[in-house]
Amino acid sequence: MTTFVTAAFCLVRDGRLLTVRKAGSQRFMLPGGKIDPGESAREAAVREVMEEVGVDVAGLGLPLGRFHDVAANEPDSWVDATVFVADLEPDHAPTPLAEIAEQRWLGLDDELPDDLAPLLRNHVVPALRTHLTGC
Repeated sequence: MTTFVTAAFCLVRDGRLLTVRKAGSQRFMLPGGKIDPGESAREAAVREVMEEVGVDVAGLGLPLGRFHDVAANEPDSWVDATVFVADLEPDHAPTPLAEIAEQRWLGLDDELPDDLAPLLRNHVVPALRTHLTGC
């Protein structure tokens, strides 16, 4: 069993969370990816967000937590993700870049769609909802 160590950002605007679907995948997840050697989780998350949706979050955000679940796109694998959360500024305009085939805004008060990655559905969205409500 392989475990991928990753980092990602919850990009939030007006009660909605930005999710992305990578080319060749059916599941939506957060912008983020694998941590390169010598990189911190935060550095990796900032780099990946810039590469995937073109938003510079270097000066934004706080840690949300570290989560572990079945990988969405890799059979017999797990993902161990450090996740940060940032409110997007009005001038931030995320755009699908690199391997991103599609982006979609998810209303945090809405019912969760079936095509979310397990980590997002089972851990990140519940933690984010708690974080945003302060409860």
